[in-house]
Amino acid sequence: MTDQELFEAVKDAALLRGDFTLRSGRKSKYYLDKYLFEAQPAILRELGERFARHLTPQTTRIAGAELGGVALAAATSMACGLPFVIIRNAKKGYGTQKMHEGKLEAGDHILLVEDIATTGGQVLEAAKTITEAGAVVEKIVAVIDRQEGARENIESAGHRFEALMTKTDLGIDE
Repeated sequence: MTDQELFEAVKDAALLRGDFTLRSGRKSKYYLDKYLFEAQPAILRELGERFARHLTPQTTRIAGAELGGVALAAATSMACGLPFVIIRNAKKGYGTQKMHEGKLEAGDHILLVEDIATTGGQVLEAAKTITEAGAVVEKIVAVIDRQEGARENIESAGHRFEALMTKTDLGIDE
């Protein structure tokens, strides 16, 4: 799949127009429904393969925050053969009561995958959970950068950030 074919596939599957409130609280005239593109096998497979290109020789695990990052982390894990870990948004009140599911150890080097980055708030919370476990976040890679401050916030927090595509690549002009 070429870049342009992927951009069109994501846009066709997930772009909604209307009045929306984003996780950040911002209002938007468009919404990219991550579940609509993540639920498409051909798109998910391609995203996993593209995320896998961001691995370094030191990478030991993939991580994705619940809920949208789980399918992306799983697809990346399948593309590269490395295990993945799920980062919770909140500690569950039963069982192990961990902030992550799957093995996450001190010294691990993590590729943290994200669905859509607006301000970067959720992925920065996930990165904090990872670093508190003693692991290193090598890079944060999003499927889509909405170009609304995520890059600046993530980089100012000391993390490397890349996106597979931007709202500009998708031809979205609010």
